[in-house]
Amino acid sequence: MEKKRLALRKLLEAVEKEILRKPDKKTLDRLSLLAGFQSWEEFQNALHGE
Repeated sequence: MEKKRLALRKLLEAVEKEILRKPDKKTLDRLSLLAGFQSWEEFQNALHGE
């Protein structure tokens, strides 16, 4: 039982670490395309009004 608990704890730590990681520029550009923008910078400018 203790081995399973340790394995689960390690898995949860790895998932937490991955969730908190900042996405790279390529991923952000792809997400902005889904929102109808050409790049992440264009999306940020539209969002913040710059």
